Amino acid sequence: MFCVGETFKWKARVSSNEMSTQKTVRQSADTVEENELRLEQDKAEQIVDALNTELANSYVLYHQLKKHHWVVEGAEFLPLHEFLEESYEHVEEGADEIAERAQALGGVPVSGPSNQEERATVEFEGEDVLDIRSAFENDLEMYGDIIESMRDSIELAENLGDYATAEILRDILVTLEDDGHHFEHYLEDDSLVLEEATH
Repeated sequence: MFCVGETFKWKARVSSNEMSTQKTVRQSADTVEENELRLEQDKAEQIVDALNTELANSYVLYHQLKKHHWVVEGAEFLPLHEFLEESYEHVEEGADEIAERAQALGGVPVSGPSNQEERATVEFEGEDVLDIRSAFENDLEMYGDIIESMRDSIELAENLGDYATAEILRDILVTLEDDGHHFEHYLEDDSLVLEEATH
């Protein structure tokens, strides 16, 4: 039995659902509109394409780092857990800057998980939980691939006269290289732990 209030809530939900099916597409994905930054359309299209690749790569790395943050175990859990959190936060901050630049150039940032996976030039390691050394080796490899790709995108932007995009990517690159270098340090075989303490 419905009371008046319940009937009103039900009607409101129906009306809300009906309204949500009425949509207006303001810009289709994979299109680049004229921008107010006065970068020629053909140049903007090339740069937005490169930015969307970098954005997709960033989110693949982000999810892999987040996974490792969740599953890391062992005596070094806390410092590794915190290091991974700091690393994926850096990646997410950079991704946000990339997406905003793509939009400023008249593009649509690639945002759906399946579209990002399809667009990325790097590959997620999978769902299995690996030992932390193997996980970090995979992370370092992905950092290297993304660093190379980003250098190419910086060169493209500079060659097309988009110095602001090149500068934005250069700032992100510095952070990526720094974090990648820290992964390299973690993977070194040097240790303060005496060998007899591990046996």
